[in-house]
Amino acid sequence: MKFDVYGVGNALVDKEFEVDESFFQEHGIEKGLMTLVSQEEQQKLLDVLTEKYGIKKRAGGGSAANTLYALSQFGGNAFLSCKVANDETGDFYINELGNQTIKTNTESQREVGTTGRCIVMISPDAERTMHTFLGVSETVSEAEIDFEAVKQSEYVYIEGYLVTSPSAKAAVVELKSFAETNNIKTAMTFSDPAMVEYFLDNVNDVLGTGVDLLFCNETEVKLWAGTEDFDEACEKMKSKAKQFAITRGSDGARLFDGNDYIAVDAHSVEAVDTNGAGDMFAGAFMYALTQGKDFETAGKLASLASATVVSNFGPRLEADQHKKVAADILG
Repeated sequence: MKFDVYGVGNALVDKEFEVDESFFQEHGIEKGLMTLVSQEEQQKLLDVLTEKYGIKKRAGGGSAANTLYALSQFGGNAFLSCKVANDETGDFYINELGNQTIKTNTESQREVGTTGRCIVMISPDAERTMHTFLGVSETVSEAEIDFEAVKQSEYVYIEGYLVTSPSAKAAVVELKSFAETNNIKTAMTFSDPAMVEYFLDNVNDVLGTGVDLLFCNETEVKLWAGTEDFDEACEKMKSKAKQFAITRGSDGARLFDGNDYIAVDAHSVEAVDTNGAGDMFAGAFMYALTQGKDFETAGKLASLASATVVSNFGPRLEADQHKKVAADILG
């Protein structure tokens, strides 16, 4: 196998701001969710935030990209399909992929337009709320999929945010079908409660007959299953995912390895920014799995990695931080 994971997702550059709790109500923003907005709406909010709070951090983002970045920094091989425009934001995004340790289709496919941007508002409780303008990412389609690279991968990884775009949704349904035909394992993340709450039919279209591995958090699985009972939601998930990993914040995570449930403890940290926590969990988890580790070890690595990322600003860790996390768990 040439690639451990082949991922597809929205290419976004994050601008992070620390905001007061009252900011959301004042501006009619739904806290804790990702909301799609127009370029004009985003610019207006960006101006308000910059004037009131000042930008805290600018970083490469996008759910699948963050996950593959983590996997690659731990030592895995990844391929990312996405759409980046021929602008300064696009240059920054490509650079943020980590000295090209991630192979991508964008080297030859950059087009005139605007690269996607995400405003990330971090409230005092460390929760992230996002307003996203997709830019050229809105038109991700089958044209961005490199089926030859897919064939050389152990897993394909689908970002839940893609269900909002008709062309992207069609592309990942085709990608999943191609992977299944070629005996390549399929993995998906729900990405955000808003995807399950407002785009449930689309999420289920992508899930189709099911995936080999699914990532989500407790809120998302309950929304998806239509129940407040966590155990019931997990049981229902078994009908669509052969294996899964569900993060539960300070309660750690619950894994299902195809036979048994495994509980993974959380790490007690001072959380400053939860942006990217789920992406990091998935990246560390898939790195461990593709290196032949068992589910429990993968869960322990993912738990420590995501605890480390929430105690930093921004959705990604530095290379030496990955090394320390790996050394602590894998030796």
